Amino acid sequence: MTETVDVVLIGGGIMSATLGAFLHELQPDWKITAIERLSDVAQESSNAFNNAGTGHAALCELNYTPQSADGTVDISKAISINEQFQLSRQFWSTLVDRGILSEPETFINPTPHMTFVRGEKNVAFLKRRYELLKEQPLFADMQYSEDSRVIHSWAPLLMKQRLKADAPFAATRVSGGTDVDFGSLTRQLFAHLRSDGLDVRTDTEVRSLKRQKDGTWLVKYRRTIGRMPGQIKARFVFVGAGGWALKLLQRSGIPEIKGYGCFPIGGQWLMTSDPKIVALHHAKVYSKATVGAPPMSVPHLDTRVVDGEASVLFGPFATFSPKFLKNGSMWDIVTQVRFSNLFSMLKVAVTNLDLIRYLVSELLKNHHRKVNDLRELMPSAEDEDWKLLQAGQRAQVMHEGQLKFGTEVVSGADGTIAGLLGASPGASTAVPIMLNLMKTCFPEQFPAWEPTLKTLIPTYGEQLNPQPQLAEQTMAQTAQDLQLTH
Repeated sequence: MTETVDVVLIGGGIMSATLGAFLHELQPDWKITAIERLSDVAQESSNAFNNAGTGHAALCELNYTPQSADGTVDISKAISINEQFQLSRQFWSTLVDRGILSEPETFINPTPHMTFVRGEKNVAFLKRRYELLKEQPLFADMQYSEDSRVIHSWAPLLMKQRLKADAPFAATRVSGGTDVDFGSLTRQLFAHLRSDGLDVRTDTEVRSLKRQKDGTWLVKYRRTIGRMPGQIKARFVFVGAGGWALKLLQRSGIPEIKGYGCFPIGGQWLMTSDPKIVALHHAKVYSKATVGAPPMSVPHLDTRVVDGEASVLFGPFATFSPKFLKNGSMWDIVTQVRFSNLFSMLKVAVTNLDLIRYLVSELLKNHHRKVNDLRELMPSAEDEDWKLLQAGQRAQVMHEGQLKFGTEVVSGADGTIAGLLGASPGASTAVPIMLNLMKTCFPEQFPAWEPTLKTLIPTYGEQLNPQPQLAEQTMAQTAQDLQLTH
């Protein structure tokens, strides 16, 4: 027997959870089924220790403010990402107010965002970046200093045992940054959906997607326990399966996925829960990336709060596996190859030799050399205080001969299927990503949904940065609602 539903969500991560939460609020009469291959949701890229948890708002990430050869710093992407994160904050605030999400501290905590650089060129760049961003309402609280005493007061571990020879150095700080446990957020959203009667199936792997004559999709699956097969028809399918999204979209046969490929990059953290170290660091500190490193590998020294326990992470260090997911297949990198994407992927390999050299150098590092990298930010680091922790697996998008580092939505021409590819800023901008997806895939229903969206996200449809007063009020309100002011 084949049951029919309105929507199938493939993958138990933050993207599916966010879309499910939206659709349930906007269209409560729709029947929605979520399918997750593993035994629980939020086990891959949404898991707290598998991602950076930064709450990406472009406050500290230098790759969102690129510098051109003539020294010009482009801040447009930073403003755009911050605008998007404000939408996420507002949506979460509303869900907390309605009791759908638990106390804010279970998934979001106030954590200053900092950038720290050394060397004359880097200091000049950071200062110029600060001067430009400081004039923007969304970045009005940013501070800048080249004074070791000030930087020490912001993040003692950056300055402890640092030599005068390291100068010049500089740092920026935004006290209103956040640390987000996307694993907890995802689990809470799915728990709410389950409690309201939505069908969330774990231990269930989607095997194929086939378009039917009536315009629906036949989703064939297999239980991972017992291997029992099954199938379900849906009017709309969202493929939020992380690295496996590419494989499933290829199986769907939609022409829009032709030419896409993925390059898998894994990661490792250095982690410590030593109370003496944790007590001296309350910030997310980003620095300059190594030449050839992808944006997700920008070194950062992070305060993390997971299940109420604080720790400090440094990394990530790139690793390599042919798998597209942490719990993927060793054949993933091979089975993605099609005639339509082969030449594009070969071009990426030829034109990204810096990335290949970077990956090789990362793979050759032992524990001591990794701690040596940490000492660039934290000179007092001792090998024995840190342990290695495996982070998540990312499938970086390759398309038209280019390696892309953003997040891309690929949808069928008729809007009945869509999937998400890519990584950063990813989870932090799940809300605006899903808003754009719904607008694209549900053009008939979307106008009627907009009044409800306005209740969920008060500034929906507006830009905050051009409106200083509205920006200040909105950020202050969400900070209060999410208990980010203490």
